[in-house]
Amino acid sequence: MKFKKNHFIFNCIAALAFNSAALANNYPSSPIRLIVPWPAGGSADAVGRLLGEQLGKQLDTTVIVENIAGASATIGTQQVAKAKPDGYTLLLASSSGNASAPNLYKKINFDPIKDFSPIGLVALIPSILIVSNDSTFKSPEDIVAAAQKKPGALAFGSGGIGNSGHLSGELFASIANFKANHIPYKGNNPALTDLIGGRLDFMFDNGAIPHIKSKRVKALGIASNSRIQALSDLPTLEELGYQNMILSTWFGLAAPTQTPDDIIQKVNLALNKSLQESAFAQRLIDMGAELRTTNPQEFSIFWQSELLSYKKLIENSGAQAQ
Repeated sequence: MKFKKNHFIFNCIAALAFNSAALANNYPSSPIRLIVPWPAGGSADAVGRLLGEQLGKQLDTTVIVENIAGASATIGTQQVAKAKPDGYTLLLASSSGNASAPNLYKKINFDPIKDFSPIGLVALIPSILIVSNDSTFKSPEDIVAAAQKKPGALAFGSGGIGNSGHLSGELFASIANFKANHIPYKGNNPALTDLIGGRLDFMFDNGAIPHIKSKRVKALGIASNSRIQALSDLPTLEELGYQNMILSTWFGLAAPTQTPDDIIQKVNLALNKSLQESAFAQRLIDMGAELRTTNPQEFSIFWQSELLSYKKLIENSGAQAQ
């Protein structure tokens, strides 16, 4: 009886392995959904659409980019967490939805680690301190001086609570010792519109380069430990004396947990080949991105370390969900 039981278990395991391998060999046999948990028009949407197009070429299929925005990326992220783990629903994971929000909100309807299978890192894009082109502020020091003169009088916007713009602003205020009013928007574009219109005093944005080059906004510094190729003349905020003023949004690719490992490896290979494609890579670099190629294990380690980093960042900055 024991032999028959063990033989049955072995057969079940073998059948599962065979089915998993067959699924991976036929993958993809239909279009893939790439969920971008932010509105159209921002940096996340731009990265997602560029990535979707390139993944489609590498995997010889159609990748449909779907924006499911809301609650600092947690609504779209939750939908992927609950999706069927067959490789046909992928997530554009980000520092906002997968590292910041889990530390900022008391309750979210997914586990940031257990509910996902990491595939690979895509890019890091640092936050840029910007003001309206008509602003009287010419440097970060001007903002700090005005804010210290009238505590709480200045307002800065962001694309939502817990996103990089929000946390960059809170971190800047903490490092420079001033208070400012945070105004959250449903995406970076509405915040940028109000900045250009003079209804905000400053903001941090990781998708501002086209607006900087068109002179709709002025860039005063970048929250990175080194200058970026797209704006090589722009100094880092550390160069300007604001130590540890470093904050980048990261984007990666993930699937629901229990997605077969063969599929994860196949998509990871397609992702890394995409990042090595010169035209695609240059378009991301022009956005201010630093590209990274990783395997799923490396991305998993990075992801978990970012959860801890954002926990400390949120605690130290005093950022709170509103």
